[in-house]
Amino acid sequence: MSKLQWLILTGFIIFIFACSKSEMIAGFIGFQQPATFPAPVYNLANNPVTKDGFELGRKLFYEPRLSRNNTISCGLCHLQTSAFTHHGHDVSHGIDDRLGSRNSPPIMNLAWNTTFMWDGGVFDMDLQPIVPVTSFVEMDETMENVLNKLRNTPPYPAMFKKAFGSDEITTAHMMKALSQFMVMLVSDQSKYDSVIRKQGVEFTTEEQQGYTLFQQKCSSCHKEPLFTDHSFRNNGIGTGPNNDEGRYTITLHPDDKYKFKVPSLRNLAYTAPYMHDGRFYTLQAVLNHYTSAIQDADPLLKGGISLNTDEQQKLLAFLNTLNDRNFITDKRFSEQ
Repeated sequence: MSKLQWLILTGFIIFIFACSKSEMIAGFIGFQQPATFPAPVYNLANNPVTKDGFELGRKLFYEPRLSRNNTISCGLCHLQTSAFTHHGHDVSHGIDDRLGSRNSPPIMNLAWNTTFMWDGGVFDMDLQPIVPVTSFVEMDETMENVLNKLRNTPPYPAMFKKAFGSDEITTAHMMKALSQFMVMLVSDQSKYDSVIRKQGVEFTTEEQQGYTLFQQKCSSCHKEPLFTDHSFRNNGIGTGPNNDEGRYTITLHPDDKYKFKVPSLRNLAYTAPYMHDGRFYTLQAVLNHYTSAIQDADPLLKGGISLNTDEQQKLLAFLNTLNDRNFITDKRFSEQ
């Protein structure tokens, strides 16, 4: 193939992709509550999701200018292919390759979250992005500098005007735009969801047996359909290398020492490693912990979870039904 033919072919592919993405956004319908999910907690009336607001939020999510040296974006530590977590890293790597102290949590179904971060230190999604932007080990920037950079970078003034009716770029509008993007990151298209909605799909015998085991042994903390109860618990993994005291650092209540937010079990195939410090690299290692390595833990976990080898495999089969391939490939959420 000649160089000219290659350039023509490349241009055609880019054109087709741009058109398909444009058509998809043109049919934008905003936030939709899944039929089997409870009502969202996020105040959508105070920040209704619009096409322009969503597109601005998506652009900001992948914008490295949010960091001090213009190298780190939200999307760098929250990869769509990994259900918006930092796949392969036990703890997150930020600006200048500085190491954080915790594993980057996946971003999905945030509209139902009442608190954010592993320790629940943020209670409002509209405030959450300020933490990584200003964190020394993440983006190490100030909000004032970020806003000034955006004000002097086309097409941001025009995009803010389309989204909010004014080209004035403020912290409030920036946070609301990011929330409009994040609130749309809904994962509800797994095999489990299809079975529960009776969409002509059924569990295999092994998956059904695993589902029964899950309901008997795991559902107290990992409540359906979100597979978390949003509580904070000590799961008995013991202190890590940095002695992270979890929820206690926020509340200063002694009973909250070493408690961390119960994570969702959705999309586990894409979000390894596991736990707040990423110490377990496989789901089998997680099950080994719960069956035989529990230390001082939440009362619900005293004595561990009794699962023989056969039961563990059945439980893993069920957990795999919670993986949502559509979510990690949805082009609405990908970088432009």
